[in-house]
Amino acid sequence: MKILCVADETDSLVYSPSSKRLFGDCDFVISAGDLPLRYYDFIMTIMGKQLYYVYGNHNLEQFKENVLKVQTPATNAFNSPLTSHYSGELIDGKCIYDKKRDLIIMGLGGSMLYNYGLSQYSEKQMKWRINKLVPRLLYNKQKYGRYVDILVTHAPVLGMGDGVDVCHRGFECFKTFIDKYKPKYLLHGHVHLFDENENRFYKYGETTIINVYKSFVLDDTSLGRQNG
Repeated sequence: MKILCVADETDSLVYSPSSKRLFGDCDFVISAGDLPLRYYDFIMTIMGKQLYYVYGNHNLEQFKENVLKVQTPATNAFNSPLTSHYSGELIDGKCIYDKKRDLIIMGLGGSMLYNYGLSQYSEKQMKWRINKLVPRLLYNKQKYGRYVDILVTHAPVLGMGDGVDVCHRGFECFKTFIDKYKPKYLLHGHVHLFDENENRFYKYGETTIINVYKSFVLDDTSLGRQNG
């Protein structure tokens, strides 16, 4: 399975008429946030691929409206998708099962709290967001034999490619999550990689952590259902 992952800045190779030729063999697209929603529209229109996304701490069009939707009881149902008015499916604060690809994907967007802006969370608040999804994770384990395959965050894991300033600090509770629920991948953005030789990859337990800044193609033939 091949997944086009994007975050933080538009990529001229993706944001071009050639994107279908370059990335057409990708099964779907994941965004770790901080991109304009029109970028998602373009990707889905040109490439014709499903796109899942979480919010970052910038480009927060319609954040408040969608957060209110997430907090309604109906969105806690296991099979009630939440979408924005734009292309793509918002998975921020959700855990979804992609039946077509046999993949369980969970989203926890936002950054560490630094100036009380939108989509910012304290460590305690992020733990609370995780705890809200525990019933769904337990359901997944019982029904599918695993809790989650891919965790999509915006912020990194504490001490694994995060920044020294409060804004770019990672979350400690992501480590606790990995310890307990063992996703195969954690995909994040938020920390910009200005040098192509900078490390994108970290390993924590059984989980591979990848900073998907700008764009990254995740190619794993053991992941999910192939050519679903």
